[in-house]
Amino acid sequence: MGSITPDSPVAAVFGRAVKKRALVEEKLGLRTVGDLLRHFPRRYEATAELSEVGRPREGEMLSVVGRVRSSQVKSFTNRRTGRLQHRLEVRVETAGPELSLAFFLPHKGMAESEARRLAPGSRGIFTGKAQFFQRTWQLASPHAVVFAPADGGPGGSGDADEATAAADVALAASLKGLIPVYPVTAGLYSWDLQKIVQVALELVTGVEEPLPPELLERHGLLDVMTALRWIHGPDDQRQLGAARKRFRFHEALVLQLVLARRRAAQRAVGTQARDGGGGRLLAAFDARLPFELTAGQREVGEVLAEELGRPHPMNRLLQGEVGSGKTLVALRAMLRVVDSGGQAALLAPTEVLAQQHHRSILAMMGDLAAGGMLGGADEATGVALLTGSMPRAQRAEALLRIASGEAGLVVGTHALLEEHVSFADLGLVVVDEQHRFGVEQRSALTDKAGSPPHVLVMTATPIPRTVAMTVFGDLETSVLRELPAGRAPIQTTVVPLADRPRWVDRVWERVAEEVAKGHQAYVVCPRISGDEPEQGEQDQRDVDEDGRDTTPARQLAAVEEVAEQLAAGPLAQVRVARLHGRMPAEEKEATMRAFAAGEVDVLVATTVIEVGVDVANATTMVLMDADRFGVSQLHQLRGRVGRGGLPGLCLLVSAAEEGTPARERLDAVAATTDGFELSRVDLEQRREGDVLGKSQSGHRSSLENLRVLRDEKTIVTAREAAERMLAEDPELLGAPLLARAVREVEESQASTFMEKA
Repeated sequence: MGSITPDSPVAAVFGRAVKKRALVEEKLGLRTVGDLLRHFPRRYEATAELSEVGRPREGEMLSVVGRVRSSQVKSFTNRRTGRLQHRLEVRVETAGPELSLAFFLPHKGMAESEARRLAPGSRGIFTGKAQFFQRTWQLASPHAVVFAPADGGPGGSGDADEATAAADVALAASLKGLIPVYPVTAGLYSWDLQKIVQVALELVTGVEEPLPPELLERHGLLDVMTALRWIHGPDDQRQLGAARKRFRFHEALVLQLVLARRRAAQRAVGTQARDGGGGRLLAAFDARLPFELTAGQREVGEVLAEELGRPHPMNRLLQGEVGSGKTLVALRAMLRVVDSGGQAALLAPTEVLAQQHHRSILAMMGDLAAGGMLGGADEATGVALLTGSMPRAQRAEALLRIASGEAGLVVGTHALLEEHVSFADLGLVVVDEQHRFGVEQRSALTDKAGSPPHVLVMTATPIPRTVAMTVFGDLETSVLRELPAGRAPIQTTVVPLADRPRWVDRVWERVAEEVAKGHQAYVVCPRISGDEPEQGEQDQRDVDEDGRDTTPARQLAAVEEVAEQLAAGPLAQVRVARLHGRMPAEEKEATMRAFAAGEVDVLVATTVIEVGVDVANATTMVLMDADRFGVSQLHQLRGRVGRGGLPGLCLLVSAAEEGTPARERLDAVAATTDGFELSRVDLEQRREGDVLGKSQSGHRSSLENLRVLRDEKTIVTAREAAERMLAEDPELLGAPLLARAVREVEESQASTFMEKA
C-alpha cells in the first residue's frame, strides 16, 4: 500500500467496512482522509464522570458514560420462527435518568459472556437511539464499549463480529480522560468514526503546516499535526483547549484575510462621494424641526455625514430601541444625498410600514417634499411611494418620477426590487428592519445604482448574521441608546400553557380589563387562517446540535379563527377587528385608521403590525404561539405598546415546555427590554448564519469551529494578524497554503454575496 496523505480517498483507511465507508462518504460528505481528519468531535465525555444526560429527546442518538446497575439474561421463544433466543437486559446509571438497554444474542454462551462483560459495576460508554417506553428511557439498537469490565476481560461488544470486537477491545484500551463524540448519521456510531480517525492519524503523512512559524510562535499555537491528535484524542482539558485554540484561530484568520482583501477591493472600486453640496435642503429641514436633536442623534448624524462624503461605500448598521429616532437620523442622511444631487431609497418590509414612512416623511418635510409642485419650497425635492398594490396609474407615475430623478426620496416595499424599476442616480439605500429581507433582495436594490451606493441598515435587534458581521469588522455600527421620549415601561410575562393551561382564560380577562379602562389591545397570531402564514414569514425553528429540526408539530393560532372565537366568547362585549396581508389594501388601511381612531378595541393581526403601527392608546399585546416568533420579532412586536405614556403589558402565550430552547428564548425576552442584550441571546440560539454567504437564517452556520460570542477575542486578534500579514505580504506569497485557503473561500459561489449583505 502506498503512502496515505490528506488527499487520499477515505477508503484508504477503512479496510473492509464497505457499508460504513459508504455512509461516511455519502451521508457525511467525507471523501478524503483530510476531510475525515477535519470532521471534529462535537463534544467530549469524561471517562471519570457519569454523563449529564438531562431529558433525552425521543429518537435522538445518545452517547453517554454510565455505570451498569444490573444485567440479566432472559431466554424466550421467537413466536415467528419458533427458535429459542436470548436477551441481555441491562440497566445503566447516568447523572440523569436511568437507561434500559437490551442486547439480542443468538447463543446462550454469547449472552452469558456479554453479561459478564457488562456485570454490575462495569463502567463504559453506551450508545443507542433514545426511546421512552413503559415510563422508562431506553437505548434502542445499543452498543457498548466498557472501560474496565468487572471480569478483567476484553472491553469489546460481545454481539459484534470478531473484527469489530477486536477493534472495540483496541478502542477500550486506547480511551483516555476524554472520549470524543462525533456528529454521525443513521447506521454509524460515534466510535465507528473514532476508530477510523485513530487509524488515519497513525498512517497519514504529508500533513503540511499552513500557518507561518512566526505566527504560531507569536500567538502560542500548536503545530497542525499535534493539534489534530489532541482534538481527536485529548488526554485532558488542557490538550483539548490548546487544540481548539489552534483551529479556531486558523479559521478566524482565513475569514479575516478574505474580508480584509474584499474591503480593500471595495475601496479601490470606489463610489461617488455625497458631501451634501450646499446643504440647502437639510438646513431648511433642520430649521423647521419643532424639537432639538438628541446628543446621540447629532453624533450619529455627524458620523454618517463624514462617511457619505468618502469616495468609497458606507456600510453601517444603525441600532436603536423602538422609537429612539432612527428614522429621523436616516432621513437627514437621505436629505444630504439629495443635496449632493443624488437619490435615496428607503426599503420597508411591509406596505403598512412603507405607507406610514411615506406619510411621516411628508408630514415632517411639509413643503420641502413638494418639489416641482405648486407651493413647493425652493429647496424642495419630490417624495415617491412605490408598493405592490398601488393602482396602475399611480404606479406608472411613481416609476416615471423615480427614473427621471424628480423624486429625490423614494419609499417602497419589495416592489422597489422589481427589474423594471430604475433610478436616475441612486446614492443611498436605507433598509428598515433588515431581518425581514434576504441578502439577495437587498442586493437587488443596491445593484440599481450606477456605482455602489452607500448603505444604512436600521434595526432594534440585529439578526445573528449581522451581529457576526459587526464582530468580524465588516459592518460598522452606530447606536442610539437614549430611551424614547414618552415611552412607559413594558411588563412582559410568559403564559406557559404546557404547565398552566387554564392561564389562557386570565389572558382574555386582562385584555377585557384594559379595554374597560378605555385602552386598546393587539392579539398577534403566526397564521392567517388554517396553516397559512403571512407572506414572507417563516416560523422560528429549533434544531439540535446535529442540525435536526426539533420543533414540535402542532396547530398554530390563526387570525381568522382566533378573531371569531374571541368575538363569540371571552371578548363578546368589545369591538374586535382583524388585519393580515391577504386583505385588500383599502380594507387594511381602513382597519388601521379605525384602530388608530379608537373605533376598534382589539386588533387580531399577523406580524403586519410588527413595525410602523403607532397607536398611543394601545397598552396590551398578546402573542399567540409566541415561541414561533424570533427574538427580534418579539422585541419589535411588544414595542407597539406603551407608546403613549401608559404602562404596557405583553403576554407571551406558548405551549413550549420548560427547559426547551423555545421556552428559554421566551424567558429571555420576558427578562429584559434591552434590544442589545436580546440580540446576543438571539445569536447564541440561532447561530451566526453564513458569514461569508447568502444565508441569514442562523440555523446553519458556515463557521466550523468559531462561535461569534464565545470567540470574539480570537476573532479580533485574528483581524489584527490578518491586517499585519497583508500589509507585509499582500499576495501572501510567504504562506502559500494559507493563500490557497483564502482563494478557495473567495472563489466559492456563496462568497459573492459578501458585499451584498
